[in-house]
Amino acid sequence: MDNKQIVITQFGGPEVLAIQSSSIPEPQEGEVLVKVAFASVNPIDIKTRAGLGWAAEQNKDKLPWVPGYDISGRIVNVGPGVDELRQGMNVAGFIGFPLRGGGYSQYVCVAEKDLSIVPDSVTLEAAAALPLAGQTAAQALSKAQIKESDRVLILAGAGGVGHIALQIALATKAEVYTTCSEANLDYLATLGAHAINYQFAPVSQRLEEVDVLIDLVGGDAALDALKCLKDAARVVTVPTLSAELICEKAKLLGFDACGMLVDPNPEQLDTMLYMVGVGLLKIEIQRIYPLQEVQQAHEQIATGHTRGKILLNMQC
Repeated sequence: MDNKQIVITQFGGPEVLAIQSSSIPEPQEGEVLVKVAFASVNPIDIKTRAGLGWAAEQNKDKLPWVPGYDISGRIVNVGPGVDELRQGMNVAGFIGFPLRGGGYSQYVCVAEKDLSIVPDSVTLEAAAALPLAGQTAAQALSKAQIKESDRVLILAGAGGVGHIALQIALATKAEVYTTCSEANLDYLATLGAHAINYQFAPVSQRLEEVDVLIDLVGGDAALDALKCLKDAARVVTVPTLSAELICEKAKLLGFDACGMLVDPNPEQLDTMLYMVGVGLLKIEIQRIYPLQEVQQAHEQIATGHTRGKILLNMQC
């Protein structure tokens, strides 16, 4: 049997993605072999494929390269020295970040310590959507030290990271505002946020006295959002390409600002899987593409108008 993998053959548009076959790997010491059910597509995959950012820079001499950091699936083989995981268990993980990747594979070997067991109450689809986006959301809010009754503005609340950040912020009893297109106003209102249509007017004309800005957009939208903040507000900006610019401007205005790079943390993923399992967190999946349609999946993410997450079905 072959192991189909999606590779970046060279840097460029979605057309540089191709499907290649390799042999199914053998798990080494401390590793398990996962038959991947779903891999999630993240904006960093699009950026890397285009040749932008650190993962692209570090892998430019290693093409073809297999992207993908989020997987869910079933353990089909266990290497020596594995303690808790067993064949047949459903698992999910934030793997190979940022340099190794490998998630866009039908089979992948992963260190036991990098995986979380997926509870029976959580679908493999939701589990694949959680690792990178969920932990980015949780870690951004933690850096911003959000507390009860803070007025929090989250840019792009309907996106993969945004829709999770918004729910966690609401769970801490913050007052949450978010920007979105008209199509997502109702969806975000049902989650409990005050949704602001950025197509109607810049957010700076609609909101003031904000304590915390979680910037998931970068660039001009983030610069505009700084005008909504009150004195000594906290700013966490996630998009790396504009982080320096946003932090510099925010600090000039007297705000406490930082960028962030998500740090894979299996215990944190365990907690989020539990939250999904008991209904405290709802994961939105806009569409699941078969692995052959990875180019269309990348095109969808590149529109910047995805509600929730996009997944690849790695077995069809």
